[in-house]
Amino acid sequence: MKQRDQVAMTEAQASELLASQRKVQLATNGPDGFPHLVTMYYVTIGGRITFWTYRTSQKALNLERDPRISCLVETGEQYFDLKGVLVQGTARRIADPAAVADIGRAITRVLADPMLANAPAADGEQDPLTHYVEHAARKRFGYVVEPSRVITWDHAKLRH
Repeated sequence: MKQRDQVAMTEAQASELLASQRKVQLATNGPDGFPHLVTMYYVTIGGRITFWTYRTSQKALNLERDPRISCLVETGEQYFDLKGVLVQGTARRIADPAAVADIGRAITRVLADPMLANAPAADGEQDPLTHYVEHAARKRFGYVVEPSRVITWDHAKLRH
């Protein structure tokens, strides 16, 4: 058996890793032919990597021109602790303001400082997170990554 086959995760293991992490490295195709690589916060919705970004960001401009994307989520510090999921696919843009705000709420819910998340709103005002999401969503697109290929590894499986 090839080492590649030995370290592959099951679909359930890959889904669990994606759902447990918050940062993804995204690679889009830049206008000069070089990969444009950034780290973004994300959530999984329906098992898909989902993120939002400013409409005028380089990654949004790249995805408008070429929707192909690679997404890497990885963990581990030592060789036998390395785990990762590489999703290659197409980024489907979401422009509907309500849907973009839903993505923003999902992301901020998992990332928010607990003190800010529980901060009371002043009379007649929104809580700080709701205000942030509604303000930011007006300037952003959401994206859902539709996978065409998924590559996984869990080096802990090499210990056996």
